[in-house]
Formats: sequence, C-alpha cells, structure tokens
Amino acid sequence: MNDTEAAIVLNLLPQVGPVRVRRLTERFGTLSAILVAKGSDLRGVEGVGPEVSSIITSWSDHADLDKELALVEQAGARVLTQADSEYPVLLKEIHDPPIVLYILGKLEERDHQNGIGIVGTRRASHYAAESAKKLGYQLAYSGLTIYSGLARGIDTAAHQAALAANGRTVAILGSGLAAIYPEENIPLAEKIASGSGAVLSEFPMAMTPTKQTFPKRNRIISGCSFGLLVVEAGLNSGALISAREAGEQGRSLYAVPGRIDQPGTLGSNRLIQQGAKLVIDAGDILSDLPLLFANPPELQSSRPRIDLSSEDLLVYEAIGDDPTPMDAIVAKSGLPVATVSSRLLALELGRHIRTLPGSRFVKLI
Repeated sequence: MNDTEAAIVLNLLPQVGPVRVRRLTERFGTLSAILVAKGSDLRGVEGVGPEVSSIITSWSDHADLDKELALVEQAGARVLTQADSEYPVLLKEIHDPPIVLYILGKLEERDHQNGIGIVGTRRASHYAAESAKKLGYQLAYSGLTIYSGLARGIDTAAHQAALAANGRTVAILGSGLAAIYPEENIPLAEKIASGSGAVLSEFPMAMTPTKQTFPKRNRIISGCSFGLLVVEAGLNSGALISAREAGEQGRSLYAVPGRIDQPGTLGSNRLIQQGAKLVIDAGDILSDLPLLFANPPELQSSRPRIDLSSEDLLVYEAIGDDPTPMDAIVAKSGLPVATVSSRLLALELGRHIRTLPGSRFVKLI
C-alpha cells in the first residue's frame, strides 16, 4: 500500500482525524507505516487510546479502500495528500489540514498564494448578491482566485462572478464529490472543474452533507486563502464560523457593510466593529497586497475589458430590442443554460446589458 492509499484509508476511519494523523505521522514517519503499527505502539501516541488504536489496527473492518478508489475513478477525480505539490500551500499551515483532498479539475500555482475566500448567507438579499457579484468579478479579474463553498446565495454569486470574469475559482464542498450539494449547482461545479479552477472535498466520495461537515468545510475555505471576505451574515450564520476560523488561522478579515436595521446583516456588521476591514470595492482588498499587485487596476472607475466575441457575442446578439427573457436567450444563442448565465453576468458587470425584474435583459450599448 502506498502513502496515498494509506491516507485515503485513514481519512475513512472514524475518530482518527487530521490532528491524530499528524501526531501518528511524526511518530511512525509515513502514513502507510501507521496502518501496520502494533496497537501498543499506537497507544503511545498522544490522543490515541485503546479505541482509536483498535480502529487503526483493524482498519479493513471500517474502510473499503477498493470501493473508494473505484468511486474516485468513476468520477474522474484525483486524490491529493500533503506530499503532493498541488496540495494548497497555505492549507498545510493550519492546525488541522485535511488528510486528503479529493479534487475535480486542477489547482494552479497562482491559486496557492493569491486566494481570497468569499462567504455569506444562503438567503442573500438583492444588495448582498449584487455586492458578491461585483466584488467576485473585480477580484477575479485582478488575478485573485475566488474560494467559496458552492452553497446557495453568496457562494454561488461569487463563483459565477469569477467565471464571468474568466478568472479562477475553487469550490470547497461540505459533501463528497459523488454527492455534490446542492444538486442545482452540479452544472456550476462541472463548469468550474472543466478549466476555470477546481472542486475540492476532504470527505469520502459518497458522503452526504450534515450539520458537522459544513463547519469543517469552512476551515478549508479560509485555510486556502490569504484573507476572507464576508458579504452578508446574520448573528447565527455559518459565515461567522468561517470568520472565526480565519482569525484563528491568522488570515486577513474583510466584510461588506449592511443596513443596521436588518437582522441578516448584524453578523457582518459586528465583524467590522471587531476589526474586520470594511470593503466597498475590490481596491480595499488589493491595497493590502502591494507585493502581489504593484499596479492594481482602478477597478471602481474603469470599465472591465470584455471581448465581445464567441460566447459573449452570441449571448449579446440574442437579446432583442425589447426586454428579453432568459429562456429566449438560451434558445436563440444555442448555448447551455450555465454558459448563458455566466456570460450574462459578465456582460452586465461590463455594463453592456442590464437585468430587469423577472430575469429579463436589455442592451445598454
């Protein structure tokens, strides 16, 4: 058994976890050596008692390696361990980096240092969704990789904005790659993995999401990023868990201000009170990165350079003289719904079109 296979097995075992695996690796040298160690030797490691040592020595009773490898192959996925160069560099620095990362797509070198996490409520207000689109687009257009959780609301808006900017984005799941949640975002995940970034999970392939998996997922979003941007969050929002993780990991914390009379913005406003940097546009974040961006573009005042060719042009020309609904644009352009949606966002952020109520679109130029 090689170390990657051993990592998969250890990740499948109950009650083991990243911290224990780190301690075990320090004691036995390699991941594969852990699985052949004697129970008495295992119990000599801090935090490994009789129950955990018994699980490890009888690992084949708890983990079906062949089945897991078959699921990985079936999905066209790969498995990264901390020994792989593609494993996120910043993520290795946190207290409990994942034992493995299942991946669809590919992480590039620029994703390792230039990542910004964007999180927020699943029940986003119109203001918050538009803010996430604007900031996600600007940051991705400037060369940052957008990390988020593929959830409804702010996460979805952030991923779509990065795609619209022809930028990089990485989705971190609270489920396995064979059980992507929510289901309506499967096309979005596929688009991300097809060349614009990657979809990652530390969870076994077929694992479905639970209340416990999402907080675990959140530490990866902040762990992969130099900073975390909270767009809209109530006092009990999961985004605040991400913010707490970011603080504990030493990451920069940013927040978009919201109305003071709305419960859904109390959490993000409180973060600003506690020291998170108030963000109005992407320049507020880019200004913290002088070494990475010596000459950041004047994003707020300049118009993004969108080349009206290929898919953009097909979508633009599918919009008639009168307000045109989404289904008519899909039919006339002949493009998939996911592609039309992302290109419409790009055209809107580039001020070529405007969205009207009822998902109708009009040209501005």
